[in-house]
Amino acid sequence: MSILDSKIPKGPLAEKWNRHKENIKVVSPANKRKLEVIVVGTGLGGASAAASLAELGYKVKAFCYQDSPRRAHSIAAQGGINAAKNYQNDNDSVFRLFYDTIKGGDYRSREANVYRLAEVSPNIIDQCVAQGVPFGREYGGLLANRTFGGALVSRTFYARGQTGQQLLLGAYQAMNRQIAKGNVEIYSRHEMLDVVIINGKARGIIARDLITGKIKRFGAHAVVMATGGYGNVFFLSTNAMGSNGSAAWQCYKKGAFFSNPCFVQIHPTCIPVHGDQQSKLTLMSESLRNDGRVWVPKKKEDAEKIRKGEIGPNDIPEEDRDFYLERRYPSYGNLVPRDVASRAAKERCDAGYGVNPEGKAVYLDFKYSIERLGKNVIKARYGNLFQMYEKITDVDPYKEPMMIYPAIHYTMGGTWVDYNLMTTVPGLYSIGEANFSDHGANRLGASALMQGLADGYFVLPYTIGDYLADEILTPKIDTNTPEFEQVEKAVTARIEKLFKIKGTKPVDYFHKKLGHVMWDYVGMSRNEEGLKKAVQMIREIREEFWKDVKIPGELNNLNPELEKAGRVADFFDIGELMALDALDRNESCGGHFREESVTEEGEAKRNDEKFTYVSCWEFKGEGQEPVLHKEDLVFENVELTQRSYK
Repeated sequence: MSILDSKIPKGPLAEKWNRHKENIKVVSPANKRKLEVIVVGTGLGGASAAASLAELGYKVKAFCYQDSPRRAHSIAAQGGINAAKNYQNDNDSVFRLFYDTIKGGDYRSREANVYRLAEVSPNIIDQCVAQGVPFGREYGGLLANRTFGGALVSRTFYARGQTGQQLLLGAYQAMNRQIAKGNVEIYSRHEMLDVVIINGKARGIIARDLITGKIKRFGAHAVVMATGGYGNVFFLSTNAMGSNGSAAWQCYKKGAFFSNPCFVQIHPTCIPVHGDQQSKLTLMSESLRNDGRVWVPKKKEDAEKIRKGEIGPNDIPEEDRDFYLERRYPSYGNLVPRDVASRAAKERCDAGYGVNPEGKAVYLDFKYSIERLGKNVIKARYGNLFQMYEKITDVDPYKEPMMIYPAIHYTMGGTWVDYNLMTTVPGLYSIGEANFSDHGANRLGASALMQGLADGYFVLPYTIGDYLADEILTPKIDTNTPEFEQVEKAVTARIEKLFKIKGTKPVDYFHKKLGHVMWDYVGMSRNEEGLKKAVQMIREIREEFWKDVKIPGELNNLNPELEKAGRVADFFDIGELMALDALDRNESCGGHFREESVTEEGEAKRNDEKFTYVSCWEFKGEGQEPVLHKEDLVFENVELTQRSYK
C-alpha cells in the first residue's frame, strides 16, 4: 500500500467525530457474539479496550507477557491525566486542550485526532469516577486539579502520585468483570511473536507461552495492538525492563507502516544515572514541577565545589541560584513542556553547572513551597514520591533539593493508523502509545493516560464496528491453515536460530552497547554526521549479536534470556529506523532536536515548508532500505507559529 487514506471526516473540526460516528457501520448485539477480537497488551489502552469490547458483546482474547494484567507499565504513571472539565473555572475548554496538545507536539500531529482526544477527555473522568478511581478532591468534595507542563490552566486530575496505578486498577476490574462473565479470555505470560495475515487481513497471532516455551496459534476476526512504546531501545530509560517494541515491529514487517520513529520523549525529571551497572531509570513525576523550582548555581566554582562534595545545595544563597527555566521562559517558568525543560537542563550541565559528581544533574527544590504552604501540604500532594526518592538516593527532599536529569521516557512514534485507529493492514488496529496519532513531536505531561483510555473506552469500540460489520458472515477463524503454519514455522526458526548461536556474550552486553550508541547519537540532540555514524554502528553491533550472543537455559522452557534476546534483536532494527527517520527530518521539532536547525536563542527551529508531514515507513524486506511515504498534515484551525513558552 503506497497511498495513505487517513479517513479524516469532512466538516467543521468540532463536528467531525459525531458526524463520523453517525456515518460508520455498526454491528447488532446478536452478531457481536459471533465475532472475536484479539487484544495484545493489558495496559490502560488494552485493558479498557478489552473491557469495552467485551461489554458490547464481542468475544475477546487478551494477552500480556506479565504474570498479571495489572502489572502493565501504565501502573508506573504518577502525576495525572488531562481532561477539559474546567473544574477550576480558569477558562479551560475542549479547544484549549486541543490547542495546547497541538502546540505541545510542535505542530506535527493531526488536528482531527487531537480534537477528538480533547473532546472525549471529560468522559474519561466520569467513567473512572464511576469505577471508583480515588481521584484527589478539594475540601468540599469536588475533584481536584493541578497544572502540568505546557498548559496555563489546571486540568490534570490525579490520585496522589499513583494515578496510573489507580486508573489501571479501574480498567483491570472492568476487564475482570468480563473475564468472570466469560466474554474475555486472558492469556498472561504469553508474548505475541507475530501477526497472521490471511487474504490481506489480520486474522490472528502466534504467541509463545513464556512458562512452558510452547508456541501457540490464536485466531480472531480483528487484532488490536496495545503494546506501548519502544523507549527501551536506549537500554536506560524510565520504562519497565520488559517493555519492548517487538509486537509493533512484527506488524511493521507484515505491512503496517511505522510512523515518526525518531520522535522520542526525553523526560526532564528523572533520578540521574548512578554508576555503570544500572539497568533502568526512575521517573519522578512531572507534577513535582508544580511546587518544585529548578535551579543550578550561578557560579561555576560553586557547581565545582558541589560536585567535589565540599559544599551542599543549602550552602548556596538564593542570590547565587540560577532558576534558569523561570529566567528563560517567564510565562510558563518551571512548567514548560518536557522537551524544552530537558534541553534547558542539558544546556546548563554541558556548560559546566551540573551538580552531581558526573556533572549531569540539576536541582528540583521544594524549600520555597514548604515555606509558603507548609510541609504537611507538600506531603499530602507528593508524600509517596518523596518517600520513593529518599529510598533510592538516601536524601530527604524535605531538607535538600532533589537532583534530576533528563532521561528517555515515552515514544511519540509508532504504528501508523487512520482516524479509525486501523493500520495499513486491514483488521489490524493499534491504540495508545503503540500508535503515532495524537502527540506529534512531543507529548504533554498527563496526556499518555488520556490517550490510552480515550482509545480504549471511547474511540475503538465505535470504529472497530465499521470493519467488523463486514465480517459477520466470516466463520470462526481456523488456525489449522497454511498461513498459520507458515508463520509458526518462521517464528520457531527464528527462536531456534537465536538459541543455537552459542556465543560468548550475554544479551545485556549488546543491549547496553546499542543503548550507548542511541543515547550518544540519536538522543537529546542529533546531527547528520552522528546519525550516519549511528546507522553504521548499529549494523555492526547487530552483526556481532547474531554471531556471538549467548543464551543459557533451555529452548522449550521458561527462559527469560531467550525472551530478551528476541526483543533486543528487534531493537537493533528499530534503532536503525529511528536514525534513518531522524536523518530524513532535517528540522528541529519537539523531542527531535537537529543541531543544524536552531533559532538564534538556541531553541528548536521547525521547517514547515518541507517537513509538515507524518513520516510513514514501509518495510521492503530483510536487509533492504525501507521506503518513506508521507502523510501531509493540514492545519485549518490553528496557525503554524514558532513555538514559544516565554
